[in-house]
Amino acid sequence: MEEFKFDGYRFDGVTSMLYHHHGIASSFGGGYEEYFGLGTDTEALVYLILANHMLHTFYPECITIAEDVSGMPALCRPVLEGGNGFDYRLAMSIPDQWIKLLKEVKDEDWNVGNIVWTLINRRHGEKSIAYAESHDQALVGDKTLAFWLMDKEMYTNMSKMSELTHVIDRGMALHKIVRLLTHALGGEGWLNFIGNEFGHPEWLDFPRPGNGNSFHYARRQWNVVDDSNLRYGYLNEFDAAMNKLEEQFHWLNSPQAYISCKHEDDKIIGFERANLLFIFNFHPNKSFADYRIGVHKPGKYKIVLDSDSAAFGGHGLINHSTDFFTQDFKWHDCPHSIQVYVPCRVALILAQEEQ
Repeated sequence: MEEFKFDGYRFDGVTSMLYHHHGIASSFGGGYEEYFGLGTDTEALVYLILANHMLHTFYPECITIAEDVSGMPALCRPVLEGGNGFDYRLAMSIPDQWIKLLKEVKDEDWNVGNIVWTLINRRHGEKSIAYAESHDQALVGDKTLAFWLMDKEMYTNMSKMSELTHVIDRGMALHKIVRLLTHALGGEGWLNFIGNEFGHPEWLDFPRPGNGNSFHYARRQWNVVDDSNLRYGYLNEFDAAMNKLEEQFHWLNSPQAYISCKHEDDKIIGFERANLLFIFNFHPNKSFADYRIGVHKPGKYKIVLDSDSAAFGGHGLINHSTDFFTQDFKWHDCPHSIQVYVPCRVALILAQEEQ
């Protein structure tokens, strides 16, 4: 901390440290006996408590993050409360879910209920870091979200002067809404591996004997964002707009979302967080006119982020000057509701206008 001026530490493999069985063949269903029995490695537990106590005592601004999949209670509560002292837990199940869906499940078979459950399945009062893809996926031998979505067409059809193929259109649309849904619903912090925000087209590979000690892939290609003839800039602009909106409304610092809609047939997800209304349509080919979503606060709403905007490489199907007025029509266990046009593979964020 003093020599290299780190902001904090991510403790790797915490689950393996916490238990004598190292988390192997353990499902961790949530029962306290799974966490506080003879299988718990008390020496490792005390070490982590002492490490967090020391770091936060001498460096109050320090951030500590636990890479833990077990969900141990109080892992991310202060030591003075009897917790382990971590600030955040990595929500490791989220990137695993997205990769599993992209590799094994057809778009029309995605279970939106399972997606939502994975994103919200965390202990209340203990903060999590959400991320849509792991840094490991950017290394040679694996694939990032963008690569799983667009694969070889990233080399041939990301130019604005080439045809917008179905693969690129689908890939860019899902890349935006997957990241936004994870950002908005998955935790109290957001993690992005450098370059993934714009769908970096190649992997990372550090010099080693297996590649002839080459530095060719030991870099991030910012030139693809700067090139105005390529579509990578659209993804980068969307990511910037997403983060700027979070800075304005602070949904990461807000309580967990109220989820009003998880419609399996329509593939629609709707929820409220930080006084915003989030609507996601994951359906591969079905758009909805006047789709009704329940809301708690009545009034006039405006679109503040649209993943289909032409500025983000979308089709620009939605008129952003439209005013959306709530109706005193109960829906989704909410006292009011609102009707919105939601094209397929599009995410919208609506904000209530000041009265």
